[in-house]
Amino acid sequence: MPKMRFNALTESRKREHITIDEAGKRSELFGKNVFNEDKMLQFLTKEAFDNVKSAIFQGNKIDRKIADQVAEGMKAWALSMGATHYTHWFQPLTGATAEKHDAFFDILPDGRAMEKFGGAQLVQQEPDASSFPSGGIRNTFEARGYTAWDPTSPAFIYKTTLCIPTIFVAYTGEALDNKAPLLRALHAIDQAATDVAQYFDKNVRKVYATLGWEQEYFLMDKALVQSRLDLVMAGRTLVGNLAAKGQQLDDHYFGVIPPRVLSFMSDLEKQCTKLGIPVKTRHNEVAPNQFELAPVFEEANLSVDHNLLLMDVMEEIADRHDFRVLFHEKPFEGINGSGKHNNWSLATDTGVNLLSPGTTPMKNLQFLTFFVNTIKAVDSYEELLRASIASASNDHRLGANEAPPSILSIFIGKQLSDVLDELEGVSKGKLSPEEKTELKLNVVGKIPEILLDNTDRNRTSPFAFTGNKFEMRGVGSKTNCAKPMTILNTIVAKQLTEFKKEVDALIDKKNLKKDEAVFNVLREYIKTSKRIRFEGDGYGIEWQEEARRRKLSNNKNTPQALQVITSKESISLFKDMGVMSEVELKAHQEVELGAYIFHIQIEGRVLGEMVYNHIIPAAIRYQNVLLENVSGLKEVYGAAHKKVAETQLNILEQIGEHIMEIKKLTDEMTDARKRANGLSTAHKKAQAYCDNVKPYFDVIRAQSDKLEKLIADDLWPFTKYRELLFGK
Repeated sequence: MPKMRFNALTESRKREHITIDEAGKRSELFGKNVFNEDKMLQFLTKEAFDNVKSAIFQGNKIDRKIADQVAEGMKAWALSMGATHYTHWFQPLTGATAEKHDAFFDILPDGRAMEKFGGAQLVQQEPDASSFPSGGIRNTFEARGYTAWDPTSPAFIYKTTLCIPTIFVAYTGEALDNKAPLLRALHAIDQAATDVAQYFDKNVRKVYATLGWEQEYFLMDKALVQSRLDLVMAGRTLVGNLAAKGQQLDDHYFGVIPPRVLSFMSDLEKQCTKLGIPVKTRHNEVAPNQFELAPVFEEANLSVDHNLLLMDVMEEIADRHDFRVLFHEKPFEGINGSGKHNNWSLATDTGVNLLSPGTTPMKNLQFLTFFVNTIKAVDSYEELLRASIASASNDHRLGANEAPPSILSIFIGKQLSDVLDELEGVSKGKLSPEEKTELKLNVVGKIPEILLDNTDRNRTSPFAFTGNKFEMRGVGSKTNCAKPMTILNTIVAKQLTEFKKEVDALIDKKNLKKDEAVFNVLREYIKTSKRIRFEGDGYGIEWQEEARRRKLSNNKNTPQALQVITSKESISLFKDMGVMSEVELKAHQEVELGAYIFHIQIEGRVLGEMVYNHIIPAAIRYQNVLLENVSGLKEVYGAAHKKVAETQLNILEQIGEHIMEIKKLTDEMTDARKRANGLSTAHKKAQAYCDNVKPYFDVIRAQSDKLEKLIADDLWPFTKYRELLFGK
């Protein structure tokens, strides 16, 4: 074994040993690098502490005087932790995080140096962020974008920098990020859900949307990744013949975690624990070198921040272990890709999960109210929810018999379906005492018993109820959870708002009692949203035909899916709920379409380079080897060489045909790309890339993979699948 390789393994084992020794101290490490409540009590005045808590829980503003106090306490804590810089940590429309570091160090007018950080630096900054996508909200020469402190997500220290979670907005106030719309959506769901929850408990003052994500990813040897141009530039393999063994044996799934991977996971979990990310579950996923990590549920805004931070930390820790993390939804053809299931629910400040049944009929009526309203919201806005998970990379995964189809439907299980069917049959208007008893005791009262045995999942369902939460399974591994969470919380907030109006109208105008009014409205919702419920196989062609009959959308690609964002209904929805303006929606759509174009464009260019500069030259080199062999056979066998060299000549002919075909297809793809680039609007260009450029990728790949099977292993220019997926 080479010395360098041996030393790397030795260091890896050392790290593993250290991590295992410290594993028992995990609870003591939790939040060590977070400016949480314990740190605020220690470093803030009582006035500042109370104001920050009020901002977090009541949404009250923090004035400049208090901001100065908070900044002083935050600086003192950060310096005590060894921090030298601070940054506003934000989420531009690139899908990643962004930061600009400033030193605490400053020079006073008299020339002396000191550490400086005040309320002005804490609350707002004006980064030179003109190069971030804005979708036309501002011109490139207008660099004025502002980051503003989000006190609901605590500051933290990463390495030597104090990171302050912020929103990112234009000079005119429009959102230039994913966080600002999410915060508005969470405010909307809080107001709407609280109003409805007070039908059942007057003590409820606040409702939180909660999120628990499940992050899937591939962990690959760094040297192997760097040997592949496509993995480095596009995040996925654009060519590559399948290995003889893939995931057929299911031997990787939930298997023993390899020692080197376990060392990486242990280091990652330690860092996450310090940063307050409550990671809990780790395991091998289905595909070789694929893994999953999941945390404890948190309030949605904090959970989104933690997922983005986790992805940053994963890449840094992986590099330390000579790994590369692949977040692409489909990095390898022929084996499962990676998703990021979003488990969503609603919780009150009284400690109740609104999507979990209780011990009394009234609590179960509360459960049914939020359960049915969520179903109704998804039915009304299924296209928007589909748009929230649309991307060039996720298009490879959706509907690929490993992930949900592009048709949105809801799985709730047979037992709960039966309950809804019974409720649908409830008589309209006032209920007799006997009907109320039957309904509450024999129907609603049985829900907890039903859910005890109703925790199975339909893995083909994009939106499944799993006991006390809904699981949104179509979210891509790379996706910022803020996007689907913004839309989901907005549509449920809108639906709950409409629900309350209808219930109040029945109480006031029809003189119905509250529970009668609730049952009447739920009954209609169950009836009108029935089309979205589906218990069968989402992969089957029969479901596509059935969905068409039900008039459900089936937007199979990103350009199609994104059109709904700027529909009249969408503009009205987001405006009514105070989440996004028409200008912001159009800008976000433009950015998403631009990202799609750039991803396909980059892949096309990389594929062209691989064909012209690597694959064809390798094929020609092998042809030359065969030609030399045929010439040698002629010298040895004379006239009989034709019969002896027949096999080599046949291979030569096959290689020649594949070279001609792959060259022709690649030329055509390049021309199609040039034509797409000449189109005037982002939507036309994106659709052209989807319809006229992307289809070439598969046929070019097919020709390349045939050449890979014919050409000698030592002459093939790229690391092969068997080495990528099973190399150590």
